Order: sequence, then structure tokens, then C-alpha cells
Amino acid sequence: MEVRRTAPVKLVVPDERRDDLHESARQFLHCANRAAEFCWSDRSYTECVTANTSARTALYADLRDETDLTANLVQEAIRRAVQAVKGCVERWKQGKRVSQPEFTSWSMLYDKRSATFYRNKVSLSTVNGRVECDFELPSDSPTPYEEYVLSKEFEFRASTLQYDAVDDEFYFHITTRKYDSDGDGENAEVSEDAKHQTALGIDLGVNSLAVSSTGRFWQGDDYDHWCREFEKRRGKMQQRGTQAAHNALLRLGKREEAWRKQYIHTVANEIVTEAVEHGCNVIVFEDLTDIRERLPEAKWHHLWAFRRLYEYVSYKAPERGVSVEQVEPNYTSQRCSRTDCGFTHDGNRHGDHFECQMCGYEVNADYNATKNIGMRYALERQHRLRSSPTSGSGDAPVDVRVNGGTVNGESHQPIAGG
Repeated sequence: MEVRRTAPVKLVVPDERRDDLHESARQFLHCANRAAEFCWSDRSYTECVTANTSARTALYADLRDETDLTANLVQEAIRRAVQAVKGCVERWKQGKRVSQPEFTSWSMLYDKRSATFYRNKVSLSTVNGRVECDFELPSDSPTPYEEYVLSKEFEFRASTLQYDAVDDEFYFHITTRKYDSDGDGENAEVSEDAKHQTALGIDLGVNSLAVSSTGRFWQGDDYDHWCREFEKRRGKMQQRGTQAAHNALLRLGKREEAWRKQYIHTVANEIVTEAVEHGCNVIVFEDLTDIRERLPEAKWHHLWAFRRLYEYVSYKAPERGVSVEQVEPNYTSQRCSRTDCGFTHDGNRHGDHFECQMCGYEVNADYNATKNIGMRYALERQHRLRSSPTSGSGDAPVDVRVNGGTVNGESHQPIAGG
């Protein structure tokens, strides 16, 4: 199973180099929008360019001449545009309204060649050479940066540099990856018909902010880490009891709210990208109604994050040709997700661990739930298609994207057990 972790790190950017980052981002967005314009066709989706190699061959030389960006940043900008167009094409094929993707948010993608890591700083490519930025890390150890980026178990993946205009700070959201041995690729069946709808299931839980049916985890530990940091600072300010401390407390509250939103924005972007990169045209969440009652042990800031995350994904996903749906959460955490089992019992789950009492299937409990969420949507959609007298594709299967391939909704067994 692929496990990913994102460590958000605040950068200390030299004052004289801040403009270099802003100009780099402006030119990065220019490249992405130029690429989107090249790849897009209003006449027919068959005329849209959805192959990264084709777009890069046609645009790379011109964009290098038009900008001062390094080769890697130009390629990442082209790749971002191609993925966005590809998502829109899939949505277009389903008869949904789409338009040419447009990039406006301040962000840049860095790979391991355009970002060089040292223990307490990073060297980033810009339009004016490289800039070295120190990390502003909290005092508590280990930090998410130490746990993931410096860990030998995790490898660096393409990461996102973002600018927070509220507090005028730069943040580097560093993505890392490792592989665990508890995946179930041997049970996955690859879909033979790419035209069928493919769903990405997303589970929201106490121990993880989100988990996808492809096996990617967005852990809550780094989020909790920073929430504790803000809580400590608030406590110290409240003890002073002065007007200056009160004013500082108000400013801290604004910074914390801005940080929370920025963090969830990043996770939302990564969920949408996960769907696009795995060829999914729908992201499926569990219904958040009564989630406070269903997860009484969840921290309040996790509940806030769940709702924000769903909202952000809901408006970001359509821009990349992906729809967002919800399904009932009943028994998704208790049901065995293996397509030849489906046994449901409250004794199947033990904290983070899931072990089916019927077939013995063992896997991370949240990952098991994501597959059930995706499969529930697949079954409900197929039922609606078959019930519709106007549907011409009532027997079209729906796939759920999982680690190692896809599970087809048609092969799913009924829910059984107590």
C-alpha cells in the first residue's frame, strides 16, 4: 500500500529574494495557462490534448523562451495543465458542462531536481537563480518534517510552494511517500473499459484526516501538531492579561484561522490531484450529517476540518473535470471490502486495524472503509441507471479505484452479517 505524508513547513525567505518567488509563481501560472490554452478545444473533446509528451514537445521550447523559469518548473507547469484538461475531457464525455481550465491560485510545483533539501533549509529554483530558505520549525520534537522528510522510510515527491497573503508568509508543503506491505493488489481487478465511471472513495476518521481508496493517507498528526502549537501560544498570552496580550491574541486567532484554511486547501488540492492522476471522474465522501454523533471521540478541529475539506474539494474538483458525491456512512467501517466477502460485523474493526471474522482479511481500517464508500456509490449509481427508462447504458459497470488497479462494481457481493 502506498502511504503518503505531507509536512507543511514555514519558510524564512530572505527579504531581498521574496520578489523572486512572486515573479516565479507569476511565470509558472503563465506557463500553466498557456499549456491549458494549447491543450483545450471548444469544438470537441477528441481535439483536446491529453498526453503530457505531446504538450511538452509542442510548448517546452517556447515557454523556456517566454519565461526565466528552469526546465523542471516549466515541465511541472505543463504537466499541471495537461492533468486539468484530461479531467475536463472525462467530464465532457459524460455530457457535463466544462470549460477551459484556468489557473489563478499562487502555487508552484517542485520536484526533487528543482528543490534541494538540507537538514534545516531548502534550496529552491527561481527566475533569478536559487534561493536558500531556512525552515521555521516548532520547538516540539519530532516535527512532521523530522518524521517524514528526514526519515529514511519516506522518499520525497513533487511538493507545492504556496504563499499566504493573510500573514505574508511562504509555506512549503512537502509530500513524501513510502510503501507498506498491507496492500491488497492481488484482489484488485483492472477495468477493461476506460469509458466506465471510476470513483475515488474518501474516508474521514479520528486517526486520519482523510484516506483514499488508492491507499493514500492524509494523517492528522501534523495538523494536530500545529493546532497544539497555537493552543500553547494562546495559553501564554491569556495568562498575561494585558491589553497588548489581548491584541496579540486577536492577531494570533486570525493567523490560526488562515493557517487552518491553507492547510485544508492543500489537502483538498491533493485529493483532487489523486483523483485526476488515477483516472477517476468522481470523488465520493461519506455523508457528514450527524458526524459529531457518529464520531464523538473526534477532536473539534477535526470535525471543522472534515466539513471544510468536503467544501473545498466540492468546488475545486469540477474545475478539473471531477464530480463530488456523498453516500450514507452506515457500516462502511464494519464491512469487509473484499469483493468475494462483504461480511459486516462490529467486531471486524479494532481501532486502526480491520480483520474480517468471516474471511480473515486484514488491512488498515480506514483504507477498508474507503473502498466500501466507493463501492456503495458504484452500486447506487448502477441501480439508478438500471431503474431509469431513458438510460441507454444501464449495464455499464462503475469501477472503484483501489491500490493495484480497480474493483468493478458488478463483481461486488451483497452486504451480509450482523
